[in-house]
Amino acid sequence: MCHGWQTGKAGSVGAHFSMMSAIVQFENVGLRYGLDSETLSDISFSLHAGGFYFLTGASGAGKTSLLKLLYLAQRPSRGVIRLFGEDVVTLPRKRLPGFRRRIGVVFQDFRLVPHLSAYDNIALPLRVAGMVESEIDAPVTEMLNWVGLGDRGQARPATLSGGEQQRVAIARAVIGRPEILVADEPTGNVDADMARRLMTLFEALNRLGTTIVVATHDLPLIAQVSAAQMMKLDRGRLSDPTGSLRYPPRQQVSG
Repeated sequence: MCHGWQTGKAGSVGAHFSMMSAIVQFENVGLRYGLDSETLSDISFSLHAGGFYFLTGASGAGKTSLLKLLYLAQRPSRGVIRLFGEDVVTLPRKRLPGFRRRIGVVFQDFRLVPHLSAYDNIALPLRVAGMVESEIDAPVTEMLNWVGLGDRGQARPATLSGGEQQRVAIARAVIGRPEILVADEPTGNVDADMARRLMTLFEALNRLGTTIVVATHDLPLIAQVSAAQMMKLDRGRLSDPTGSLRYPPRQQVSG
């Protein structure tokens, strides 16, 4: 377990929210690219601070588009999105960077900085947050070791395999202890053993209070996290057989 990473300088997760507060709220959200038909339609749900959520759906269902809305890379065409209790659709652009720093993102295409080493890619969020250099080495080294890249810290992305790049991207996303972690197919380029290790890392982060949202079509992976909830997209709409993820939640009625 990454004890040094857990107790790093990053701020206390969930400081502004109790474990049952809604950290994310989507209300009748729609997303349209250009003049095309809506990619996402009438999306409504809430995610509670400290929850672990899987987003599933067939290829083309809209998972990546929904995640882009969640980590503020895209504004919706309609509807309301609240993060950390604030309406981010009408939020002034100058305030968006502060919100984005509270969200860790694992991109499907990694997006590593090509001229930086694996070590410096992982250290980047800590440097952006203003951590002094003397405090950076221990958590970055520990994270490299945890994802099995302790001997690859000085390697640049072009010399790493796809699976190694994926592990660097995940380490970079989680090292700053974000309040929300969004991961788009985070185990798509790693073997089954590393996939289990990465899920263990996500669960450890979740136990510390971080809200986890993982988009995946890997059903065995979902089965590994017994406490997680699942929501499914079907052709741009949220399939909700239980009602457990709608906002506000509906009470289940026993038969």
